[in-house]
Amino acid sequence: MAKPATTVSMKLLIDTKMKRVLFAEAGKDCVDFLFQILSLPVATVIRLLQGQEMVGSWPNLYQSIQDLSYPYIERGKNKDTFLKPAAPVSSSSVPLLGLNDAPPEPTIRKNFYRCSGTYCQSYVSDSSTAVCPSCRQSMTASMSYVAPPAVKKAAEDGGGLVKGVVTYMVMDDLVVKPMSTISSITLLNKLNVRDLGVLEEKEVNFGINEALKLLKASQQSKNVLTDVFC
Repeated sequence: MAKPATTVSMKLLIDTKMKRVLFAEAGKDCVDFLFQILSLPVATVIRLLQGQEMVGSWPNLYQSIQDLSYPYIERGKNKDTFLKPAAPVSSSSVPLLGLNDAPPEPTIRKNFYRCSGTYCQSYVSDSSTAVCPSCRQSMTASMSYVAPPAVKKAAEDGGGLVKGVVTYMVMDDLVVKPMSTISSITLLNKLNVRDLGVLEEKEVNFGINEALKLLKASQQSKNVLTDVFC
């Protein structure tokens, strides 16, 4: 699987007269990033946007958990379970938001034992205190577990959700669809664009700062690309 990029790019078609983005032309990496925003837990979104002005009351809930002292927390519970929930997608797939630093999954090792008899090896247990039901010997002889080979993904699987052989159209309000010449012409007509001379193509590259602005704008606006890039 290809290593996730830390920046993505898209080509904007801008109406310079109205000062608005009509739509953007984007590849797989950019579209995957936009779709992965949907998989982020609410607490992760709030944590990413801390320090920026946010509408609504979710930040108050987040701050309330942060301020709550541990005498009021149930025994054995950790506030980070709510403040830093694990995203359902691999953190390495959204490095653009700085979510590529999650600790690796812990490796759980399990011990197995067989009976200590010389000729009886018919049974296996995960406890060294078990007794073999055949020879009645204690099952204390340690065994080594051999894991099956890892299943490799197909070479053409680039991760993410969408295929990489397609160019996608991203609307100002983040509607995403496969792009075609006909759909572009139809859209310009729908947006009542009559003077093609006012249109300008602009390629933008964005990293974590722009990604955070896009994440914030997507919570508050129907003109996300215009708000972020114009």
